[in-house]
Formats: sequence, structure tokens, C-alpha cells
Amino acid sequence: MTYDRIYFYPTLYPGILLKRYKRFFADIELATGEVITAHCPNTGPMTGVCIPGSLVQVSLSQNPKRKLPYTWEMIQVSDNEPTWVGVNTGLPNQVVKLVLQKHLIPQLGNYSQIRGEVPYGLDKSSRVDFLLTGTDLERPIYLEVKNTTWAKERLALFPDTETTRGQKHLRELMRLLPEARAVMLYFINRGDCTHFAPGDCADTVYGKLLREAVARGVEVLPCRFETKPDGIRYLGLADFLPSMPLLNINT
Repeated sequence: MTYDRIYFYPTLYPGILLKRYKRFFADIELATGEVITAHCPNTGPMTGVCIPGSLVQVSLSQNPKRKLPYTWEMIQVSDNEPTWVGVNTGLPNQVVKLVLQKHLIPQLGNYSQIRGEVPYGLDKSSRVDFLLTGTDLERPIYLEVKNTTWAKERLALFPDTETTRGQKHLRELMRLLPEARAVMLYFINRGDCTHFAPGDCADTVYGKLLREAVARGVEVLPCRFETKPDGIRYLGLADFLPSMPLLNINT
């Protein structure tokens, strides 16, 4: 099922990616011919979604204190059909909050309260993205969000690099069981993927931990989102393939 847009981008400006460097910088040639350096709000390797010459979209901040007024928001890839992929990792949690407020994920049940960044885990040293509670819930729901952009054809994969932080989150979620529901929500930030699996060849430990977590009762919600310059739509759940064989990251 495709829902109406739940997030609306500000005015975006088209361009072509020239290069990304030092993680946080991207040189982009705008449609006007002007070459700008935009902020890249993504600290990861951006495997498969950082190809020079690709079409991109950037937003423009009016904050005079910003050193880089432009922000790189999305890039177009052609793994399948031409598809926009969200680059800004600051957006998924905002969008998920809107999804939760609209109760668009029936698998989560009838919660009535949504809290963000709640301390949990050993010595309360971690913060879960969302805690859902309510009188109609048998147990509280701890929900962690992971942005997902790496794909092989129509299979979305997470992670695309070793993530000790992600490994820690899986261990913390397992410790919550059975007193609470523990949920991993993978925000598939592109509309062309219909399936999801762990990215074992990027982080074998994470893949093993995810399968262990599922076996123990951690729930996986691979949520599909269509990202376009006019906004973001929720498309429903992708098929989860936990037993997908190892893939070669270089192919």
C-alpha cells in the first residue's frame, strides 16, 4: 500500500555530483552551472550511492551562520529503474516519528505515547530512538531506526560497513526481552527495493547478531520509503530474508 506524502522537502535545487570528500563535503555543479560545496549529512561510506556524474538534489539554508548553506539531500541511481535515494541521515527519525504519529504500521499495535531518545541498556548508556507505550499494549515497545541505502538489484542491505554501534544496539535490544518488545526498523531510503537482508559481507558480526536477535524474539520491520524531490511516501514493508546467502560487496 502506498500512502500520501508524509514529509515535504523544502525547495530543492538540481545538480550533478562532482565528488564527495572528507565525508562531510560534496562538490556539486548546479543546473545553473555554478559549482558549490554542499554539506554531506552522511558519515558512512554510501556504498553504491555516491557515484560522480549522478543527478542530485540540494536544499538551501537561509541561516547566515552556516559555513555551507547547501545540504545534499538525495542522489539518483539506476540499479533498477532511475530512483532517488535519500542522503540526509538526519531525516529518517523525523519521518518515522510522523509515521508513528499517523499509526501507519499496524504491526506495532495500539500505542498511545511516543517518546524519543530514551535512555536504556546497561547502565542506561544507550538511547533508543523511540519508546512506545499505552494502556492497550501488553509490553512497552523499544524501537531502533537504521537508515538503509545500499542495494543489490531490489534487495536492500544493512549495514554497508562494519558498525560496532549497530552491533551494540542489537545486543541491547536482546537484553530487553521478554519484558518488552524490541523492534529494529530499517528505513529503506529508496523506492526500488522490495526485499531486505543483512549485509553480511560488510559486517559478518552484525549479520550473525541480527539472526540471533530474531531467533530470540527481536522483531524486524524493513520499511520501504519512496524518496522524491517533492517529498517522502511510506510504501509498506519489504520482505525480510534473514537467510540470504553472503553477497560480494564488490559486485
